[in-house]
Amino acid sequence: MQSPMNVKTSFLGSSGIQPSGNGRRSDRDDGGTDPHTLPNEITTGTTTVGAVGTDGVVLAADRRASLGGKFVTNQSARKIEPVADRTAVAFSGSVSDAQSFVRHLRAELRGYELRHGDAASVETAATVAGDLVRRGPYRILDLVLAGVDDGPAVYQIGGGGGVMDTAYAASGSGMQLAYGSLEGGYEPDLPLADLRRVVAIAVQSATERDTASGDGMTIATITADSLDLEQFGSVADGVASTGDGAGNVGSNDPNAIEESDEEVR
Repeated sequence: MQSPMNVKTSFLGSSGIQPSGNGRRSDRDDGGTDPHTLPNEITTGTTTVGAVGTDGVVLAADRRASLGGKFVTNQSARKIEPVADRTAVAFSGSVSDAQSFVRHLRAELRGYELRHGDAASVETAATVAGDLVRRGPYRILDLVLAGVDDGPAVYQIGGGGGVMDTAYAASGSGMQLAYGSLEGGYEPDLPLADLRRVVAIAVQSATERDTASGDGMTIATITADSLDLEQFGSVADGVASTGDGAGNVGSNDPNAIEESDEEVR
């Protein structure tokens, strides 16, 4: 029997850029860095992406953590964390805030299960996550939460705690580049194999231009049967793991992937 969760490595990290996309308004309107973020706060100029497919959801993120966006402090940060058997969250913002938030959300969802005798739905998990962000004390934190229960679902949770369901979402400093790739490659009802490649290429596209994103990739694949979390030492390895996938997205030429890897590094 396949384990419901295959977690291969562990670390937390993320970025403080406000999310938007698919015509939705951001929860912040200042257009800049949160004034409560400390000068020496470890963050990541993250790119996180999540999308819905026919039989599951995929989350992906880069692995770079930085100090104030100016100095790389960690090249193997994990910005996707499981919070339930079939639910995970990708985050951008302060590392300390992200660590505290994930612990708090896991505890809340476990408490819900004990009180109600059943696991929280993905929608409930997103609502609880939004409430936690809204109440604080998290200074700067933007989330993409995804999971599968009755069906696959992705929710974008802004820094003010607003919760929006969506077919796909991106956050972090590379989000605009990721959205450009997603909107060119994403289609409703993509099979999971193709969806993995579309999402991975969206992260890769961001790392090629966003200097605050890079240093590897984490991919979470969630179905009704399992939550698999994979870590890759380079962005190109993450893309290569998805195979040929959707033929109309990116390049299937392995030499082109290697050239992209050189640019990322």
